[in-house]
Amino acid sequence: MHYAAYSGFQRLTECFNDALEKHKNIVLQAGSLQDPVGDFETSVANSLKQSPPVLECRFLYDARGSSLYEQITKQPEYYPTRTEAAILQKNAAEISTLTGPCTLIELGSGSSIKTDYLLSAYQSRYTNICYTPIDISANALKDAGRSIIQQRPQVQVVGIHGTYADSFPLIRCASPSLIIFLGSTIGNFTPEEERIFWSDIAQNMQVGDHFLLGVDLVKDTEILDAAYNDKKGVTAQFTRNYFVRMNRELLSAIDLDKIAHVAFFNPAREQMEIYIEFLSDQTITLPALQQSFSFTRGERIMLEISRKFRLNKVMENLSSYGLHPLRTYTDEQDWFGLLLLEKQE
Repeated sequence: MHYAAYSGFQRLTECFNDALEKHKNIVLQAGSLQDPVGDFETSVANSLKQSPPVLECRFLYDARGSSLYEQITKQPEYYPTRTEAAILQKNAAEISTLTGPCTLIELGSGSSIKTDYLLSAYQSRYTNICYTPIDISANALKDAGRSIIQQRPQVQVVGIHGTYADSFPLIRCASPSLIIFLGSTIGNFTPEEERIFWSDIAQNMQVGDHFLLGVDLVKDTEILDAAYNDKKGVTAQFTRNYFVRMNRELLSAIDLDKIAHVAFFNPAREQMEIYIEFLSDQTITLPALQQSFSFTRGERIMLEISRKFRLNKVMENLSSYGLHPLRTYTDEQDWFGLLLLEKQE
């Protein structure tokens, strides 16, 4: 595997072209992640100053967090991954036909396991397949790239270790493209964050480009609550790992035995809400910034939301950004939706 850094539009395209010519598997390091500890520390400080405090969920995905998330997807209560995978398996061939040959760009790619259904479909129909996964976990990118090349040596993998915004130069220059955003990750955005995301995406897509979006749909509360409170406690470990990371990287001195994972469905907002709750009074310290934050027993810090969607509202919203649905796929229970969209004028 080749690993390179880039900054700015020109360097990105140069690295991208270099990868196509010289390597089957390359990871580009985005400038936005060149100071990961400093970025984490600033984010935590700013988040804890809020009232109520809300931590940025992207920092859940260090190496350990990414591994725990993969374990979560295998828990019997956690339906989204296997349900979305089944939809992809059934419809990948049609998706590849509808988009035609294109560059596959995946936002928040993780392990890229589900994406293999798409890679298989495109590879069986077209030549010179290029797949660009984008993720904030370098380990996930490297592992996924190695796995794909072993299984599909003709596919060229150009990973970007960075944020969604780091993909925009590539989206602008890689048309025709299929942008892939699976796992209902869009549900982790607040409505305002989602508005900004779609506005940015639409501005960078070219007419005729496509977008494949996975969305978790509103369903019985018991099913939702169980999915985020698995019996083995893997999700609780995933939540707790955020604070393990704070202790390791920021020297925050949190008593990890005195925090608890709390997750429940908020019907008014149609979203799952994930918190840690303090089981005793605690002070979170950030020595490098000379800051501290005190919390009392019973107080909570939100780590993540996972909004659930209604397909008609999703399609109406996306149409306002010039993204028009070509196909909508769901499972037999209507638990999960996959939307293939095309950018129009």
